[in-house]
Amino acid sequence: MSDTHDIPDEKHHDAAAHTARPADAPHPAHATGPADPPPPISALLDAAAGAALPVLRAVREDQMEWPTPCSEYDIRALLNHLFQVVVAFQTLAAKKDVDFSRTPDRLGEYGAQWPDRFAEETVRLVEAWAAPGAEDGLTGGMQLPARTVGAMVLLDLTVHAWDLARAIGRPYAPAAGCVTELRALAARMAPTARTMNVFAAPVPVPPGASDLDVLLAETGRDPRWTAG
Repeated sequence: MSDTHDIPDEKHHDAAAHTARPADAPHPAHATGPADPPPPISALLDAAAGAALPVLRAVREDQMEWPTPCSEYDIRALLNHLFQVVVAFQTLAAKKDVDFSRTPDRLGEYGAQWPDRFAEETVRLVEAWAAPGAEDGLTGGMQLPARTVGAMVLLDLTVHAWDLARAIGRPYAPAAGCVTELRALAARMAPTARTMNVFAAPVPVPPGASDLDVLLAETGRDPRWTAG
């Protein structure tokens, strides 16, 4: 999967797009009672960062050139991409424009301190999306619903953490609630993402596959990928 920040949301004119809903969830019109509101994006980002950081901190310097399931990135490039995304989406939360034309080499800039600096940026990301009004209205160059944009960085943080975990042979479990949000996002955006070469073709998964495996397959990843 490449960058998600350029994917238009085909339903962004529909008010329902502001609140992600699992594809198999009952439509509100058929619900028997008031639906629980979705968790704030900031809470999901905080949980996703908590799941991702142990994986990032486990990456060794001698592993930086290893391949990842995200085929256009080795580990170093993927970490720099994640840095870029986590920093840029702080700005998008504030409804400001972002330049994605280049990816800074923050690993080179920060040296051995890069894991601590990444952790600091995830704190800033959570704070940015927790600010009043961050999930309201539209943001980004495509003027997408702000919650959709917040879910995009949640997708990168969750799925790229899996990429890194697989690349270094480390277990990874996504934070509770994140996969539900992201499966709804992927169901809405995957067709357009594939035409833009952001997602690869979906990978078949067996019956009974986990929600995470289904999400990974939707983005074009093979959940059984191994570095060997």
